Order: sequence, then structure tokens, then C-alpha cells
Amino acid sequence: MAAEAAILAGAEIMKVYDKDFGVFYKEDNSPLTIADELANGIITNKLKETNMPIISEENKNESFIRRKTWSLCWMVDPLDGTKEFIKRNGEFTVNIALIEQGKPVLGVIYAPAVKELYYTLVSNNKSYKHILNRHEFCDEIFLKSSEIRPLQDNTKKTIKIVGSRSHKSVETNTYIENLKKQGYKVSFVSKGSSLKFCMVAEGKAHIYPRFAPTMEWDTAAGHAICNAVGLEVIKTDMEEELEYNKENLLNPYFIVK
Repeated sequence: MAAEAAILAGAEIMKVYDKDFGVFYKEDNSPLTIADELANGIITNKLKETNMPIISEENKNESFIRRKTWSLCWMVDPLDGTKEFIKRNGEFTVNIALIEQGKPVLGVIYAPAVKELYYTLVSNNKSYKHILNRHEFCDEIFLKSSEIRPLQDNTKKTIKIVGSRSHKSVETNTYIENLKKQGYKVSFVSKGSSLKFCMVAEGKAHIYPRFAPTMEWDTAAGHAICNAVGLEVIKTDMEEELEYNKENLLNPYFIVK
């Protein structure tokens, strides 16, 4: 269900991507395009079939008084990386996660510009990647996917760090400098959207430190994909994993490792 919704949304996003489109700005000054809205409509309509509530970046979400009674809910970012979409660099995704008692238990990330699908059911302790030929869903996707794995123990003291293309911060630079002082050789690569989670989960980076604001819908799907392969998404101010469907949907700073 979630994978199909993500792929259908991705197909609609690419129709907009291939044409001229307008850019609008929300009250928080974040950009919005018709692609965000079209993708949100497709995903919302599809997930409504499950009769489970939905939290989405582009919906008017329920108050916490109601949300706190939900044991299960969907967490959706219909177009993560709108800035990258506008720049036309391909680094944007569709994010869908299922949250159970504050934890992500299922995650789907689809990067429509490159037709890459990442997904997991966390309880299976495995995450997968599939490259589609076209923006169409079929059950064979699950039969032909490749299992992904993070990098193993680092004995060479070389750390590959992936960070935000649009939101690199002073704190990130400080974090990198502290690693260097500990004797690590550090390489840094910038990436947009939730693809940063995917890079760590599939062994293309060791760590993703995030010292800039994110919302729950930005991280939930990637969090699930990382948890399934044994990685943690830890708050920087305490050794606890990120939580979801909080009263305030803003995430604290975190590190994926």
C-alpha cells in the first residue's frame, strides 16, 4: 500500500518536474509547488483505504488532544526536498512511514528522478532497494529487490559523513572538526532530502549528523529504514531515539549512526 502510494505520487511529481511550474511560499517561508499538493492528494487518498489516521506536511493536522489517542498513524512527506526539486538536481523523495506508539515500524522512500525505491518492515530486520524501469507499482518489485546493509566496523579511522545540501550548519562543522581532533580522517558529501538516511543504510556513508531543524515527516521513513539494518537515530542531547506523533512535530537535532 505505502510503496504503491509513493510510486504513484512520484509519477505525478515527475510530470510537474518536466514542465515549467510556479513556486509559492508558506507562512514559515518554506517553498511549495503544485507537485507537493498533487502528490499529497494521491497519497492521502490511497492511505485512507487503511482507515488509519494520517499526519502529512501538506495536511491540516489534528490537534494533539486527538492525535495522542492514536496507537497507529501514517507519517507523510509527499515531496521531501522541495528546494532540490526547484533546483532540478533530482535529490528529492516521497516519504511514507507507519508509526506505532511513537516508533516508525514501516518506511518507504521513493526518489522519482532516479526511480529508486527503498523500503522496510522494521520487524523483519532488513531493508531493501529496488530500481524501477518506470513509475509503476507491481508485486514483482518485492521479489526483485536487493537487501541493503550499512558499512561494517571502521578500523581505518576514516569516516564518511553525509549532510544536508541546503541546511549545513555551524554545529555540523564543529562536529566534523571534533572528529578530526580525535584522529579521524573525515570525508563529507552533501545530499538532499531523506536520501541521506538511505546513504547510511546502504553503506555509502557512516554517519548523518543533523544540526538543523527537521519535522517528523522528514525523518520517519528514513528512521525506519535505518533501524531495520541496525542503525540508530539518536537525539544529540540524550542517548534516545527520535519519537513520533509528539505534541510538537519538530524534531530535536539528531545523529544517524
